[in-house]
Amino acid sequence: MTWIESFKMAISAIGAHKLRSILTLVGIIAGVAAIISVMTGVSVVQSQMEAELSVLSNRTFQIMKFPMGGFNNDRNINFREIARWPPLTMQHVYAIRERVKTVDLVGAELWHYNTRVSYRDTSTEPRLMVCGGTPEYPENNTHYVELGRNLTEEDVVIGRHVVVIGHGIAQELFPFVDPIGKTVKVDGHKFTVQGVFAEKVSAMGGQFDSYVLMPISVWKDLYGHRDENGQPRSIFITVRTRYGYPLEEALEETRSVLRAARGLSPRDRDTFHWFTSDSQIRAFNDASAGLKTAAFVLGIVALIVAGIGIMNIMLVSVTERTKEIGIRKALGAKRPAILLQFLMEAVVLCNIGGVIGVLIGFGLGNIVTVFTDFAVDVPVEWAVRGVIFCSVVGLVFGMWPAFRASRLAPIDALRYE
Repeated sequence: MTWIESFKMAISAIGAHKLRSILTLVGIIAGVAAIISVMTGVSVVQSQMEAELSVLSNRTFQIMKFPMGGFNNDRNINFREIARWPPLTMQHVYAIRERVKTVDLVGAELWHYNTRVSYRDTSTEPRLMVCGGTPEYPENNTHYVELGRNLTEEDVVIGRHVVVIGHGIAQELFPFVDPIGKTVKVDGHKFTVQGVFAEKVSAMGGQFDSYVLMPISVWKDLYGHRDENGQPRSIFITVRTRYGYPLEEALEETRSVLRAARGLSPRDRDTFHWFTSDSQIRAFNDASAGLKTAAFVLGIVALIVAGIGIMNIMLVSVTERTKEIGIRKALGAKRPAILLQFLMEAVVLCNIGGVIGVLIGFGLGNIVTVFTDFAVDVPVEWAVRGVIFCSVVGLVFGMWPAFRASRLAPIDALRYE
């Protein structure tokens, strides 16, 4: 008997017992759908997260005093100890610019939140962010100026009251006029709009378009050189690696310069944190690994339970078709042919359930895209794994019924009623 003949007989046997086959498929469908839906959902969110966590370019890293959102180089965080570390200052920026030869752009940032920006009688909600920065900001953060011009070093040194505003702010305050050259108020202080950032939409509700950039020197004058606890403010330093140099090399060289500037001995730990876009993405992947593992384990348990159900159903099927097996053997069918027939039936049954489970899983996993701007994602590799595992389940749990069918004696089978 050929594989094709065995497949046709398996389809015929499954179709002859529709209700039994459907009930048997429920477990397989549930197990596969559980795995695929979670993996698809995580993949959808992960793809979006990877796109939006890549705020820094792939050549850029950031250095700060406090770790940012868990994305950092130190897992043993003691915030009381960190609070005692000296702040990062513009002197450290100058040291990196002068002494690190593997980098070409070194910028500084400070942030203030819940800010209101107004123009004449129109005002935004007090939910915007204000960045005090240097001219390196657009390049290092991959958010470029679309209209007007960027900050200049002269703006920072002189302390000009100029700003570059986000695309969303420009749309809200200047829907019908050119914002360049207009005077706006940031928390009540007058600034001249000299540029507008290009639109940068976030599917996750991020505020890429809801902030203003001003010279860091002016920012300090507005919001103070010390934080709410009276401590000197520590800046965020963004560093871009030169073309032709590995980011890791530039990072290590920068760390060496900062350690020397802080007077740290070889035994002392770093008194600063750093992160890259890759470190953020790895942290998210680590956080989602537990969910993936839990879904996989639950799905496997469901498939094993379904496999036991398939084995029982196949044993019942062997009993019901004992006389048929006897007739086939009397006509010359060999043991391998009988074994292949019932094994094929178990595998086909499992794979029908697997394919249905994959489709349902894709649908459930992409539900999040209906309510958000996330892109639909179909993790084909998990679909392939699901179908392969279903085949394995069919082979493993179908082996014993198939073996029993192949071992039936022809005379005993023919006499079975």
